[in-house]
Amino acid sequence: MRPFSSFPGTVLLAGLITGTLDILSAFVYFSVVSHGQPVSKILVYISSGVFGKAAFSGGPAMMWWGLLFHYLIALTWSFVFFVLYPKIAGLHKHPVATGLVYGLLVWCVMNLVVVPLSQVPHGPLRLVNSVINILILMAMIGLPLSFMARKYYTR
Repeated sequence: MRPFSSFPGTVLLAGLITGTLDILSAFVYFSVVSHGQPVSKILVYISSGVFGKAAFSGGPAMMWWGLLFHYLIALTWSFVFFVLYPKIAGLHKHPVATGLVYGLLVWCVMNLVVVPLSQVPHGPLRLVNSVINILILMAMIGLPLSFMARKYYTR
């Protein structure tokens, strides 16, 4: 048995890959738009979903909490995708469309449901930022998950 050939191993690997692709993209994007602010602010922002405003004065531990929460979220989205993939007919025939739609779905649920229900300080959605973030999720979460699931389920 190859490592990561089991369902749990494959989902774990998918979560680690997509979580890493997503956070690295977020770091690059944040560095560009913030003109070089430390990317640790992203991780603290993520941890504020649970810890609220206290995260911003909580020291370095908040970065680690943010990273943990980020990977737990990526793992959850990976698990959901791998569970739904064999249940929805035709997804394996259109991996690009499937990945793009899933990336959009992830953005919608995270930004329209999860973030508003969390303690994250949030302002109005900005169209340009939203489009860029949707494209990141499509490319870094949706497409990789689609191709990984297709490979897993057609072996």
